[in-house]
Amino acid sequence: MDDMFTPLTAISPVDGRYYEEVAALGSYFSEYALIRYRVQIEVLYFLALADAGIFDFPEAARPDLLQVYENFSLSDAEKVKQLELTTRHDVKAVEYFLKQRLDALGLSAYREWVHFALTSQDINNTAIPLLWKNALEEQYLPAFQQLIDALERKAEQWAEVPMLARTHGQPASPTRLGKEIRVFIERLRGQLLLLRAIPFTAKFGGATGNFNAHHVAFPDINWEAFADQFVGEKLGLTRIRYTTQIEPYDHLAAQCDALRRINNILIDFCRDMWLYIAFDYFHQQVNPGEVGSSAMPHKVNPIDFENAEGNLGWANAGWDHLANKLPISRLQRDLTDSTVLRNLGVPFAHTILAFSSIQKGWARLQLHTEKIHQDLEDNWVVVAEAIQTLLRKAGYPAPYEALKALTRGQRLDQQAIHTFIDQLEIPESLKNQMKQITPWNYVGIVK
Repeated sequence: MDDMFTPLTAISPVDGRYYEEVAALGSYFSEYALIRYRVQIEVLYFLALADAGIFDFPEAARPDLLQVYENFSLSDAEKVKQLELTTRHDVKAVEYFLKQRLDALGLSAYREWVHFALTSQDINNTAIPLLWKNALEEQYLPAFQQLIDALERKAEQWAEVPMLARTHGQPASPTRLGKEIRVFIERLRGQLLLLRAIPFTAKFGGATGNFNAHHVAFPDINWEAFADQFVGEKLGLTRIRYTTQIEPYDHLAAQCDALRRINNILIDFCRDMWLYIAFDYFHQQVNPGEVGSSAMPHKVNPIDFENAEGNLGWANAGWDHLANKLPISRLQRDLTDSTVLRNLGVPFAHTILAFSSIQKGWARLQLHTEKIHQDLEDNWVVVAEAIQTLLRKAGYPAPYEALKALTRGQRLDQQAIHTFIDQLEIPESLKNQMKQITPWNYVGIVK
């Protein structure tokens, strides 16, 4: 086999079969992206030191230095990786790369201010939260909002469509199709609010979180205030004040948990849609050339909802591991967080794939009104709740038991229900009121 990497030779499907659908995520979660974000943090920190008066840096040189990360290229990343072959330390390789760039810019006198008094986690624990924040805000949230908007449009379109509800899989008091969709919309919006409430936190405090090296070099500088300003104003993150060598990851774990809950709601949604298709409440738009089965030509499978469910489940395995593992680290730090964090993009990619699949499946659905109507016609027993409730109101003795004897395990039509009503010793006006109740209008008030 040719040794060249292509989507056909990729081990992971997000880099292979599904690459085109998630290629944009490479700007946040690839090795190249992580190096670029590290370079950005190092450059901004270097300039923040200059701004704080730690050293004098020529104003005219700032644009050239900023362009080191603003125009950071794949070839630049390859140079960093080449340096890493010697350092065997990824952040130290970034430091040496920047020192080489300063040399090339004629700024060698300032090279030792690169990575001054820092440990590698001051870079990682700001670069990763920053790329994570950007990925959520620029990729996840827009895709999530598009999905909610698509559900909202159909919920409005189907707001008045009566439909048989099912509890425990059995016929139950009727509902409206639009309302059933709004159940998921409200759940998703609620979880989105919780997700947005979680801050993007970072660590910036030296080797063990106490600014030891910073303070011994410049004891008159308020390094905590400096770090708060740098992390908050320059990066848009929230600095955790008390840390070990690493950020404790509690908020990142909370975000992973929030994403997992959202995915669980969407798994629930996919399974309901799968069942509605199985009930024949929905037909799926047929795409010419598409094959549903290699053996059965008639099949139009709900593959989009199935693919979404599978990807959501796979993503949740990743979110679960990240949420459980990241807050745990031996003493000041062990390296297990490093290798785990490199996989942040994997559950993210599977989640985005699932969003896309749901949208595709949702767009294909066509309402099968006749089947929905027939299910209501076949289940007049569902008005029993309404009749026994009105009988309770009227003081009729043991109404629940009377309706239970009539309906439990039975399949009754309109005539059977009306015959039962006619035999009741109640006012004629109440009988007429009961006869006005049908499976189509006994749908409550919630739309």
